[in-house]
Amino acid sequence: MLDIKAIIFDFDGTLADTLPVCFYAFQSVFKEFDDRKVDVEEIKAMFGPSETGIIRANLLNNNHNQAIEHYYEKYDEMHHHFVPSNEEIKSLLRKLKKQGFKLGIVTGKARRSLDISLTLLRMNNLFDVIITGDDVKFPKPHPEGIIKALDQLDIDNSNAVFIGDSDADILAGKGANVYTIGVQWLPNYQSVEFEVQPDRILKRVKELKTFGLN
Repeated sequence: MLDIKAIIFDFDGTLADTLPVCFYAFQSVFKEFDDRKVDVEEIKAMFGPSETGIIRANLLNNNHNQAIEHYYEKYDEMHHHFVPSNEEIKSLLRKLKKQGFKLGIVTGKARRSLDISLTLLRMNNLFDVIITGDDVKFPKPHPEGIIKALDQLDIDNSNAVFIGDSDADILAGKGANVYTIGVQWLPNYQSVEFEVQPDRILKRVKELKTFGLN
C-alpha cells in the first residue's frame, strides 16, 4: 500500500499545454538566426537541457545570447495565444494541496520561462518546491532533479510519486526510486507510447482520483 506524501510533476505537457508555444519559439529562433526550418520532431529530439542549453547546443549562429533573448520574447509574447488555462488541472492541484500533499515541479525548463508560464496561468502559489533545468547539472532522464526536490521537501522516495509525459520523466522517476505515473491527459504530450513503462498511465486528469490522491 502506497503512503504518498509528495506529488512531483513535470511541467510541459503535464501541468500545462505549453509544448506548442515552446515549439513556436524554437522555430522562430532557428529561422531568425540560422535561416532554417526545424520541425516539431527535431525539436523534441533536442529536449533534455533547458531552453538556453538547447539553443547553445544546436544553434549554428554564434550569437547565442541574442537568440536566447529572442526565444523568451516569443515565448512570452505568444503564450496567451498557444497556452489555454486549464481549470481542471488547477482545481486538482488546489485540492491536493488542501488535502495536505506536498506539491513540486521538476522540469527541464529554465526558471525564466517557467516563471512566465506560472504567472500567466496563475499557478505560481501552488508548489512547495520547484527544480528547473537551471538548478541541476544533469537533466532528465537523470534523477538529480527529483532527488533534489525530495531532499528539499524532506520526503523519502517511498512516499513520493513523479508524474510526467515523456520517457525521460519515467526514467528519472525510476532512477530516483519513486512511483511513476505517465500521463497523456493534455492535447500535446511527448510520448505517444512509453518505451519505459511507468507504474501507471493516466489518460484523463480525473483518473488521478482512482489512484486515491484526490
